[in-house]
Amino acid sequence: MMADGADRASNQVRTVNPATGEAGKSYTAHSLDDARAAAKAARAAYGQWRRTSFTDRAAIIRKAAELLRARADDYAALMTAEMGKTLTEGRAEIEKCAFHCDWFADHAESYLANEPVDLGGGEAFVTFNPIGVVLAIMPWNFPFWQVIRFAAPALMAGNGALLKHASNVPGCALAIEEVLHDAGVPHDLFRTLILPSSEIEALIKDENIAAITLTGSVPAGRSVATAAGSVLKKCVLELGGADAYLVLEDADIPAAAKVAATARMVNGGQSCIAGKRFIVLEAVKPQFEQALVEAMAVFKMGDPAQEGTNLGPLQSVKARDEIHQQVEKSIANGARLLLGGEVPDRPGAWYPATVLTDVAPGQPAHDEEVFGPVAAIIAARDEAEAIAIANASEFGLGSGVLTGDLDRGRRIAANELEAGMSFVNENVRSDPRMPFGGVKNSGFGRECAAYGIREFVNIKAVHVKALEASKPTRVE
Repeated sequence: MMADGADRASNQVRTVNPATGEAGKSYTAHSLDDARAAAKAARAAYGQWRRTSFTDRAAIIRKAAELLRARADDYAALMTAEMGKTLTEGRAEIEKCAFHCDWFADHAESYLANEPVDLGGGEAFVTFNPIGVVLAIMPWNFPFWQVIRFAAPALMAGNGALLKHASNVPGCALAIEEVLHDAGVPHDLFRTLILPSSEIEALIKDENIAAITLTGSVPAGRSVATAAGSVLKKCVLELGGADAYLVLEDADIPAAAKVAATARMVNGGQSCIAGKRFIVLEAVKPQFEQALVEAMAVFKMGDPAQEGTNLGPLQSVKARDEIHQQVEKSIANGARLLLGGEVPDRPGAWYPATVLTDVAPGQPAHDEEVFGPVAAIIAARDEAEAIAIANASEFGLGSGVLTGDLDRGRRIAANELEAGMSFVNENVRSDPRMPFGGVKNSGFGRECAAYGIREFVNIKAVHVKALEASKPTRVE
């Protein structure tokens, strides 16, 4: 999920419009010395910020929400230009960021309130203190949301933050810095760093960085975890996913196909929690194949800057070509193509909505994360085999169950699927009110809700007891 779309020449970063292949704006990169200076300044600013009240912090984060909503059209257009997101999805992303800011402005104090403990004497409680400056290493696919997702709770908890964003969305990264500063976040407390990936390890090890959060690929997660572990710093990792949805024989098949298509096509299929593998019981496989093709065909490639477009380009031609190779290799190894699967003859990073069936082990569509608009249909004999197929993956981020029996769906989602999130009869999504994260190679730690804001605090035990008056020593 890390970007490869920007052209870095000397200390300049130039973006590329994925819809046209044309060069965009150029930005000056920071050096490692710049980054270290920013980390030192952020640590100093944190020393003051951590002593501000929740009320004061909340006023600033609410102002950020207000500014996000006021600038939604501009920020949606910026995402369209840098990574190809449609205007409709871009506006929705900004609104989600604003809601997230409002939520943590309203709930951070209660999430971090002291928790009393009965030790049978004195006063005992658990308190949640900020830990310092959090370094965030973020991807391009949700360039505002994935930053605000960490930043709002981190700042509300009293921490400072530095952002190292993906190289193909520098404008988005600087816009986030701008909106937070305009809202009243102290200048040094939150900074965007346009920094080469080669410098990240050294920044992680800087003494002014307290913790790291990464959303990215499995190799990036391993690299960050290794660097953080070498200096005993905490990290939260949200990595890839190959989310499986079980389509059971008792499901309303046309309705299930619409949920599946929505799950697969969010952000043009470029989402960690997009549905990627649809494990269908053999009894309903033919009906589901037809229904899914109909539901996926609704997504038509179009100019992402035009209203109503529901499928824009992928983030880069390189990413598109890798996805097409995965499709071709899957077909060569036995998968059948039901829809799409052809690279259009036009400039830009375009790829159509695609459906593969008869997907099986040994095919990329089965074994790998396909980060684009490609749905894979996998057959299962019964519920037990469907669950086994879903769990036989290196990933464990999201998962779903499509069924007409809610008790059955609840049981499978809650107890059987090896994933950080399991939704019944709807597509998986992140929400500030629910914990977000995965297991296995999808990473560890949680974002959102009370679980997320507590990732980057010192969970401290405190016991207070009065000194007992000493008895005077009697001298004979």
